[in-house]
Amino acid sequence: MTPRRRKVFVSYHHGGDQAYYDEFSRFFHVEYEAVRDNSLQRIIQSNDTEYVMRQIREQYITGTSCTIVLIGEKSHERKYLDWEIKATLDKCHGLVGVVLPIHAKNSAGEIIVPDRFLDNVKSGYAVWTYWQGLTINDLTQLIDTAILRPSSQINNIRPLRQRNG
Repeated sequence: MTPRRRKVFVSYHHGGDQAYYDEFSRFFHVEYEAVRDNSLQRIIQSNDTEYVMRQIREQYITGTSCTIVLIGEKSHERKYLDWEIKATLDKCHGLVGVVLPIHAKNSAGEIIVPDRFLDNVKSGYAVWTYWQGLTINDLTQLIDTAILRPSSQINNIRPLRQRNG
């Protein structure tokens, strides 16, 4: 019997990072079933934040064990990325960031990541790595590490991002 693939949710900026998602999905498809939102903005046509958050949790995050955030140039500005991270943390699922080659930096040369993700890196809950050289073994180890992090480290108190940057 073939072992069952682990199901992970992949959060990314569709307008800027689709090619990286496609490559991620192609490279890791044997090991992981990558679930994505197919652009929530088009699928869930509602201005009711609570309804949208419930849909994210029930339709996309439920059944996965971890969310992988592809961190590109505009990721930190995207409200649905923030909402997907929040929904992941609400479910106490693992949280892994993968910094893409096209990531943004601030004036000090530091990588800019979504605020809620950064909160959880600082708290010790989220883990992250770089796109370059990422292997199945590396990703498996990161996911396993993220899933085992104690939920007491989750920092999910930041208000939801209401607009894209």
